[in-house]
Amino acid sequence: MTPAAAVRAPDRRPDVVLFDIFETLLQLEALGKRFADIGRPAGEWELFFARLLRDGMALTLAGTARPFGEVARAALRTTSGIGLSTDAVEHVLGGFAELPVHPDVEPAFAALADAGIPAYGFTHGSAAVAAAALDRAGVRGHLRDVFSAEEIPSFKPPAVVYDFACARVGAPHERVALVAAHSWDVHGAVRAGLVAGLATRLEGWVPDVIDPPHVAAERLDDVVAGVLALPR
Repeated sequence: MTPAAAVRAPDRRPDVVLFDIFETLLQLEALGKRFADIGRPAGEWELFFARLLRDGMALTLAGTARPFGEVARAALRTTSGIGLSTDAVEHVLGGFAELPVHPDVEPAFAALADAGIPAYGFTHGSAAVAAAALDRAGVRGHLRDVFSAEEIPSFKPPAVVYDFACARVGAPHERVALVAAHSWDVHGAVRAGLVAGLATRLEGWVPDVIDPPHVAAERLDDVVAGVLALPR
């Protein structure tokens, strides 16, 4: 039996904004060079990351979510060969801490700062790795905190993940917004009763199989502008 969704949050300007991190803030295609370094096709990073998300979500559904790093190591060997050396695996995964940010990230953060609305990074990956990448890219200081659903432990997008995030930032669901480039993440947030903004630059549209976000735009800064334009 499918659990009932929370009441949809009204179209109201939030008090807090959560940002998904990998692909929303950080450019994962930069991992391609790491794959090339170990003699694999640069484009293999896409299958690897898709498999990583799939496996993490499947383990979560089965009730035994494992840490992001463990799931990533297994997904990498499944994708690129079970004979990969430990050094090769760690070389690829080390790239997560050196990912650059998308060009629409800094203006999005600046708009929230000007509006006096705190921003947080929220991932189901390693919070330490995500924070390291954001710090290296020079934007970590825009975020009040960076935290992960690994603490529960769970991958997104079950409702418990967003319940945890709202408790962590100390705000009711309907006063918290999640901004992401993944429609499944946005769907989970809407179903949990959060305000949600989808940056369509990754998927190209708002899929008709998800609960629609409160705001959608191609660029992250335009999503934030839309969130800020919601009535108070």
